[in-house]
Amino acid sequence: MFAMMWYRPVTENQVWLCAYYAIAYFLFDTSYTLVSMPYSALTPELTQDYDERTSLTSYRMAFSIIGSLIAFIVPLMMIGSMRPENTGRVFTMGIVFGAVCALPLLLTFFGTRERPEYAAQSQPDLRQSLRAVWKNRPFLFAAGIFLFTWTAADIIQAFLLYFLKYRMNLESQSDVILGAIFITALLVLPFWGWVSRKTDKRKAYIAGMLFLSVIMVALTFLGPSAGMPVVLFMAVLAGIGVSAIHVLTWAIIPDAVEVDELATGHRHEGIFYSLVSLFKKVASSIAIPLTLLVLDWSGYVSNAATQKPTTILAIRVLTGPVPALLLLAGIVFAFFYPLSRAGHAQTRQEIAARNLANQDH
Repeated sequence: MFAMMWYRPVTENQVWLCAYYAIAYFLFDTSYTLVSMPYSALTPELTQDYDERTSLTSYRMAFSIIGSLIAFIVPLMMIGSMRPENTGRVFTMGIVFGAVCALPLLLTFFGTRERPEYAAQSQPDLRQSLRAVWKNRPFLFAAGIFLFTWTAADIIQAFLLYFLKYRMNLESQSDVILGAIFITALLVLPFWGWVSRKTDKRKAYIAGMLFLSVIMVALTFLGPSAGMPVVLFMAVLAGIGVSAIHVLTWAIIPDAVEVDELATGHRHEGIFYSLVSLFKKVASSIAIPLTLLVLDWSGYVSNAATQKPTTILAIRVLTGPVPALLLLAGIVFAFFYPLSRAGHAQTRQEIAARNLANQDH
């Protein structure tokens, strides 16, 4: 399905092309969800330890960021440039990456085992699962944190290149700047694990998002005269906050599973992660088109060498203040997030005591 998104049908009919790519993307996203949702839901089953979950997520996100770097660099090396005569290379890239990316998924499948006590549990029906989600306050707040944070990240990703090209006149250096963000995010992952162990995930998240909000807003005040060194320094600082997004938003969600198990006697990892995935897709499908409409209303002209002052202003606002507001919304959810390190430990103790009592009877 991934490879088919990069195939160029032999037709110039825009309606048929639109229909083909809509169907190809729908099929890819569906198959991707079928893999990623249960993969994500493995985290709370691999360990119940509060800090080990953060550590596992850090390792997972380290490979995710490495994968992002590879996906950012290698395809363009294979294609050369996005020109009509290179259409065949684009499809070849899709085939190669589709095949290569299937291998670690197969390794994960054959190399991972679920805990027997969880695999043997009877599976609740959909209605029971949704009811459990609605009554699980820590999960609702964790979902809010995840939703607002990743929507902000999607908008930053969408508009940073516009900002570098039209505000900073650094389009030719954009690879280096984005690489600095990725590499910094990778190197700083252990730091956020350390902060989480010294405090807790909620406090670490709040610190990281406040930091990133300040950096993104400050970045939009830079002018073209700031030059490459200043922008590169700001990219490194932004990478610190991006690292926090990757680790902490994913590490918070698993802890709500034990709250659910204590309340219901069942575990609903699948429905928790499927809803998180759904929320993220819905938010991105609304937020990104809306921001692109704002860009269009500002007078943006595709591929123009320069843009109107109103367009530059819109790009600046969409790169900094808008994501910062979304991050602040995530901080509000984190501020009221009800599950601390001590609360999670107490929940696990109560589950263990109940299971022991059931064994005795």
